[in-house]
Amino acid sequence: MINNATLGLFAGLLLAIAATTGGFGGFVLAVLLGAVGLTLGLQRDGVVDLGALLRSRNRG
Repeated sequence: MINNATLGLFAGLLLAIAATTGGFGGFVLAVLLGAVGLTLGLQRDGVVDLGALLRSRNRG
């Protein structure tokens, strides 16, 4: 069974492939969107708490 982190990673990579035509810039964008997808998937799995990270930025 595929967890949300894996699904998010694949979704980000597929969006990057659809958005680019290739080259080094396309590779960098694919890695960046894959990382975003992975992070969102980990958030949904409960491994990472992005809410706590965002709340800590507003302090002091």
